[in-house]
Amino acid sequence: MKKTARAHTNIALIKYWGKKNAELRLPLMSSLSMTLDAFYSETSLETGQQNEFYLNNQKQSDQSAQRVFQYLHKLQDSFGLPYDALKVSSINHVPTAAGLASSSSAFAALAASFCAYYDLDVDRKMLSRLARIGSGSASRSIYGGFAIWQKGHDDKSSYAYPLDEKPAMDLHLLAVELDQKPKKLSSTKGMQAAQNSPFFQPWLARNDAELNDMIAAIKNNDFTKLGSLAELNANEMHAINLTAQPEFTYFEPNTIKAIKLVEELRQQGIECYYTIDAGPNVKILTPLKNIKEIKKLFLSEFSNVKIINASFGPGVSILD
Repeated sequence: MKKTARAHTNIALIKYWGKKNAELRLPLMSSLSMTLDAFYSETSLETGQQNEFYLNNQKQSDQSAQRVFQYLHKLQDSFGLPYDALKVSSINHVPTAAGLASSSSAFAALAASFCAYYDLDVDRKMLSRLARIGSGSASRSIYGGFAIWQKGHDDKSSYAYPLDEKPAMDLHLLAVELDQKPKKLSSTKGMQAAQNSPFFQPWLARNDAELNDMIAAIKNNDFTKLGSLAELNANEMHAINLTAQPEFTYFEPNTIKAIKLVEELRQQGIECYYTIDAGPNVKILTPLKNIKEIKKLFLSEFSNVKIINASFGPGVSILD
């Protein structure tokens, strides 16, 4: 028997950056994301002779395989299932470890394929909780459009839910891939280190207000407010990193250059905003009409840049 699921990655516009329970991946703050159509993972689960994990057709025997099967064992335990030997195959249509949250689509697809393989009757709320245990951001990839992951206070209350799965907003995201190397500091370690900043708690105290402002911007179809809030929230997150003790950053010189280009475009009347996750690559939020001019400038300023246009993507689905 074989079951395959597809899930799309998401970009957090209000960031998740800190855990209060690492084992359950319970966050310190609530977050809000946009699911992206251009980036996704397809993950298959089938009966095997032994546990095997294949990523992009390459057998994995390192830490990534261990993480996958530790996660599957947690799910098997939670449903009282035996530790069946399973073959897991995942094709990632996301630049891995480059700041585009490939784990969000990977674990959302894995959770969905697991439930389909065992024919479990779970709703999307429960599926979001299961995905969260594998990767926090995966909880949001269960849904299309805009999704909110409420921090909750325990396993049952921490899950994502859809805000608007078919948004009317003219919103596109340009993923500007400046650096294809894996990041030097994992998101997990970055989240831990960031809490040593004297500004972490003040930022945390702003979470509810910023989340509510973003919800209002989406409901009012206000791109300007959405973009400015997303940019502010990203800058706050990276300011926390820079003020941690010891300090660290995911930025590279080209990251700063890209930020300046976005600011220059705005000064020229081309409305766009940036957001940056745990990596050097910049994502640009903009209406459709501005894409051509933005791409033209970035392609002229960077010699080896790769730019992918994305818009709203769907929620998780079972393919077979």
